[in-house]
Parts: sequence; C-alpha cells; structure tokens
Amino acid sequence: MNELVRLGSLPRSKLPDLHTTFTTTSSYLEVLANLNIEHLVHQRNDSVESADDCRRKFVARQLFRKLAKDKRLFNPLLEKGPFKLWCDDLRPANVLLHKDLKIAGVVDWEFTYAAPAEFSFAPPWWLLIEKPEYWAEGLEDWTRAFDYRLKTFLKVMKDREDIAIQQNRLEEDQRLSSPMYQSWRSGEFWIVYAVLHSFAFDLIYWEKIDPRFFGPNRGPNGAWKERLNLLDEKEKDEMEQLVARKMKEMSTRILAWDPDEYTLASHQQLERQAGEAENIQKSKNEMESQGSEAEIPNSRGYTR
Repeated sequence: MNELVRLGSLPRSKLPDLHTTFTTTSSYLEVLANLNIEHLVHQRNDSVESADDCRRKFVARQLFRKLAKDKRLFNPLLEKGPFKLWCDDLRPANVLLHKDLKIAGVVDWEFTYAAPAEFSFAPPWWLLIEKPEYWAEGLEDWTRAFDYRLKTFLKVMKDREDIAIQQNRLEEDQRLSSPMYQSWRSGEFWIVYAVLHSFAFDLIYWEKIDPRFFGPNRGPNGAWKERLNLLDEKEKDEMEQLVARKMKEMSTRILAWDPDEYTLASHQQLERQAGEAENIQKSKNEMESQGSEAEIPNSRGYTR
C-alpha cells in the first residue's frame, strides 16, 4: 500500500481506513486486488504501453479479484486464520551481522502486521538476492535457479527445526520447512509474491497464476483475449472506458499530484502568510496615501 502511494500515483483516499481490520484472508486479498485495479486507473502517463496493453492489465486484475472473491487463491481451511506476525521487509539488506558473521539484529520493522499464514509459508524470494521481475535471463530461469537454491535453504531450515524441537523450543506443528516446500510446489508462492509486489503483478499473473486457475494460455500478449469471455458486459465496458482515458493521458501527459496532510498544512500556512503579508502591505499603502495627502499645501501655504 505504501509503495503504491509513494511510487504509483495512487491517491491515499483509495487506501482502506487506518483502523480497518480483516477477519478473513479472502477479504484482505480482495482489498489488495481492488488496490491493484485502482493503481492501474490512477497511475499516469506511462502506466500502459498501448490500448491492448491496457486491456491486458485490466483483464488480469479483474480475474485476480474474481479469484479472491471466490476464495480460490488460498487454503479455505485457513480462511479465518491463524494470522501470524509478518515483517514485510525482512531480507538480507536489513539483517545486521557481527564481524564473525553472527546475527546482531534485524532492522526496518515499521511495516510489520498480522498477515495470512500463507505469507509466512511462502519461501523468501531473496534467496537469489535479485527479484524475479529483474532477473536478466527471465522468469523461467529465475524459477529454475530458485528451485535449486530453495532445496539447500529448506534442508538447513529442517535441520535447525529438528534441533529446536529436541530442545523443546519448537513444536512439531510449528515447522515452516514443510509449508514452504508445499507453497513452492503448489504455486501459492506466486500468489503471495503478486499481492506483495504490485509492480511485478502482470508478469507473475500471466505466467504463473493464470495458467494454474484457467488453463494454458498463449502468453501475456495473447492470453487476455482468451480470457475476455470470463468478463461480463459491464466489465468490458469499463475496460474500454479505461482504455480511452489512458490513451488520452498518454497524449496530454498531465502530471498527477496527491498532497499529504503535511504538504496541505504547509500550503495552508503559506496561504495564511501570504494573506497576512497582503494585509500589511495594504495597511502600508493606506498610511502612505494618508501621509501624502497630509503634505499637500492648502491655498494659504500651510500643509495639512
């Protein structure tokens, strides 16, 4: 949510209320899916490359929202929890080490929240350091390299879990190694990645999520045409209206600006200062005017 506002021109008014909570996994995923749609609608100028690119992105987001509404994305047995503490920014760059390479601490916890268990079950993408959408050799090559690295990671994790269980510091049903393996094998990993990395959504959806739920497709450029029959007439009309809007934005290229409360407060303060300065200047002008009249000589040669 923070990144969509900070980098994607999403108005903050589109975010859920600050005190909003969710009692089910699907309701949370549906809100995230709606935010991805709002992101497409509000991101300006270079958010789409062409009319068909806009249609492709619209179809992907609508179908993902349908999957969320229908509770098909995650395990229905975990629909109502448990919801676990989740640090959205846990990665190597935020882990501090001593000289002997032992962990000293972990930083950047400001976006920590209670999240669906599936978030914790997904293996950490940072095992390859580079995100899949930035992998030079493409997504499939990233997948092969990650699969190889993940086997090593899970082997070490299982060994450490065994020790923790022997020391009574961990229960058998608290293991993460098995759920992580299942998440990767089932493809749930990609659903978690897509909802947590909005700017990679389109790549992940068409190559990893869409085939899983709707069958093989002809790739990102042609798949959206195959899925049009899954949209109703109202959604198709909304798509064409959005296409027209995006094409206009590409030609006008008007920048978007959504000021926060600090910017608005500063703007209001500047307006007050400008008003005060204007009043002071007006008073000075009136005084100077009165002073000039006082020095005008009358017919007897005296000044008033």
